[in-house]
Amino acid sequence: MAQFVHNLAAKAPALVNAAVTYSKSGLATFWHYAMVELVPPTPAEIPTATQSLKKIDKSAQTGSFKQLTVKEALLNGLVATEVWIWFYVGEIIGKRGIIGYNV
Repeated sequence: MAQFVHNLAAKAPALVNAAVTYSKSGLATFWHYAMVELVPPTPAEIPTATQSLKKIDKSAQTGSFKQLTVKEALLNGLVATEVWIWFYVGEIIGKRGIIGYNV
């Protein structure tokens, strides 16, 4: 066991350097997209969002959503499912448990 710990301690700096080198490009890509995608909406984007909501409402009233292709409908379903799942993940985090609220 002591030999294993000694070998691990001797190889640790090389392993850490390899891990840092390997993950640098991935972290740079993640950081680039995180800075773009994870920012809150600006006041200039709010009118665009309201127009989008009005378009969805009009589509529901007129029935034009029935003219979607299968691919578009599937993508819309996947987006709705993702939002639904993140809602439940947030609920679990907020409750600090899966079952019930601590009243």
